[in-house]
Amino acid sequence: MNFNRFPLRAGHAARFFNDSLGAITTAERVERLNSLEIHEAAGVLATLPQQKAARILGRPELHHAAAMLTEMPVEHAARLLNATANDRVADLFQEMDEGARAHLFSKLDRATCLAVQHLMGYPPRTAGSIMTTEFVSVPASWTVEQTLEHVRKVERSRETVYAIYVLDTETQALMSVVTLRRLITGEPQASVLSVAQQGGIVKADPLMTQENVARLIRKHNLLALPVIAENSQMLGIVTVDDVIDTMIADQTEDAQKFGGMEALGKPYMTISFAGMLRKRAGWLCALFLGEMLTASAMQHFEGELEKAIVLTLFVPLIMSSGGNSGSQATSLIIRALALGELKLGDWWRVLLRELPTGIVLGAILGLVGFTRIVLWQSIGLYDYGEHWVLIGVTIFAALIGIVSFGSIAGSMLPFILQKLRLDPASASAPLVATLVDVSGLVIYFTVALLILSGTLL
Repeated sequence: MNFNRFPLRAGHAARFFNDSLGAITTAERVERLNSLEIHEAAGVLATLPQQKAARILGRPELHHAAAMLTEMPVEHAARLLNATANDRVADLFQEMDEGARAHLFSKLDRATCLAVQHLMGYPPRTAGSIMTTEFVSVPASWTVEQTLEHVRKVERSRETVYAIYVLDTETQALMSVVTLRRLITGEPQASVLSVAQQGGIVKADPLMTQENVARLIRKHNLLALPVIAENSQMLGIVTVDDVIDTMIADQTEDAQKFGGMEALGKPYMTISFAGMLRKRAGWLCALFLGEMLTASAMQHFEGELEKAIVLTLFVPLIMSSGGNSGSQATSLIIRALALGELKLGDWWRVLLRELPTGIVLGAILGLVGFTRIVLWQSIGLYDYGEHWVLIGVTIFAALIGIVSFGSIAGSMLPFILQKLRLDPASASAPLVATLVDVSGLVIYFTVALLILSGTLL
């Protein structure tokens, strides 16, 4: 194989090969590869020993891993994929274009091909899509000694050996689970079932959502969760590190949506300038168009503003308070939905909770606003006119209405989006703030008309 097709800058090779004492960890290698151009990183990866290269390729933190594979000779890339966990191979194929995927797929060994095809057939964000088919299983007829010997032989090729799955000798259905701790304390000649866990088996079906998989693993303190077909045969396992990787990706996506933009789907520094514009411009334009309604609302009350210019002083305060309360409620509800603490049918309970909460919070802010007007008027920092008390009452009452509305709108919007089968994370803080800004102005000027009519208005 000719590695000259992979040009390396001076010193790069030395940085990756001067580790005869094992000083450079896999995580450090991944970081260094991420700092290189794709063709340079592919060259380094190709020149590493296959076992080390496969470990690096198996790390989700490696940027542009699929692109690196397409830079290598197809035979070498196929050998690396054959040595990589099947679930990771499926993820890498999802990132490739159809032509490169088909060409590389034809070079894989048959066992890897079948496993990857099986994994790629499941919908995204399900147990089947994140499981691995490389687990330790033994027939129920084996002894503890036979099982331990089998673990020693296959441990390098399995995702984890901390859970051993005992299968029916004839049907291959899952009968029980044995932990490695129980296994090594058992009598060598005793049946493997003698050290098996007692009680029911915690398991998942392949279409279970990854959020529910994470809850099961957390609830039962598991390192791996078996994924079972309808006939009770094992399809694979979801390990705790798989769940962590997927949940980190989901939380990153949700955090970006909370900021009022489309999820990047890539590390920040790797996305192109045009891609960044596409991800951000659409939401900014939508939010800007929404904020135009604010100008329309103020135009509608133009006459009142001309009569009482002093009301404009409190417009920023009014708008920000409603938006802040709505954003708080939205963040709380979205997270509760994600953790399973709330379900779609709980919307009315949330409404009954947020309504008094919004009223009390609005009253607190209103009291602060009223106190500020009294203080400024008393010490002469600003003269609000002869009707300054009514202005203070207006601010107090308006804040109760606006904060209450913001809390209700912010808490109900995630339920509405979930009902429409949309991502509740789309109810981002900027979106809620935009909606509450417009409604807040209407509430503010309506309250002002009711209280100040016959005096300032």
